[in-house]
Amino acid sequence: MRLLVAACVLASAGIADAQDSAIPAFKTVDSMEARMQGCVTCHGQSGQGTSNEYFPRIAGKPAAYLYNQLVAFRDGKREYPPMNYLVAYLPDAYLKEIATYFSKQRPAYEAKQTGAVGPEVLARGSTLALTGDPTKQLPACINCHGPALTGMEPGIPGLAGLRTSYIIAQLTRWRTGHRQAAQPDCMKRIADRLSESDVRAVASWLAAQDPPREASPMPVNLQGMPLSCGSQKAAP
Repeated sequence: MRLLVAACVLASAGIADAQDSAIPAFKTVDSMEARMQGCVTCHGQSGQGTSNEYFPRIAGKPAAYLYNQLVAFRDGKREYPPMNYLVAYLPDAYLKEIATYFSKQRPAYEAKQTGAVGPEVLARGSTLALTGDPTKQLPACINCHGPALTGMEPGIPGLAGLRTSYIIAQLTRWRTGHRQAAQPDCMKRIADRLSESDVRAVASWLAAQDPPREASPMPVNLQGMPLSCGSQKAAP
């Protein structure tokens, strides 16, 4: 564990030198904040995300969701080489610590995206997000991800603060079978019912929304969910 801490801090120190010492000082090298410097290079100092559209906001997401994703990266069920490498040898207990740490962060949201698509596309995205499409058996995004799109305990992530390209990439990976969740995989069923134009529309609309005032995910509400979701059975 201490070798991992030292490696992360040394790597981050090199990056900080190149970025005018952007990494803050720590009370102790063996603090959780110091250990997380291997994560914040891509995800932001408090997990708020960065200007790179493919590095998502992870702050405030349910701990069980973050833990499930870390396990998936470690075990090769979710593929992204930098993440696979970073967590390859980390035990479950440490992954839970990481998940819990970022689930408690509440940094300000990055600026929303605007002007990328026309009003017709945004209108379709709004429909999918707020009311769904019964003709395709598509529930509204807010039915599971919450009215403020901040997610639901214990395992549904917030969509607020995510960029268009990231959302498109993840929905596409579900459609092609390259991303999976615990069975029953509700996101796979939803993604399969979306056309490419639907994916673009809902991603563009989500990225264009004002950030919520309260970033915390809403409490678990299994009775209110339109689909049975395997991720809601997991707990950190």
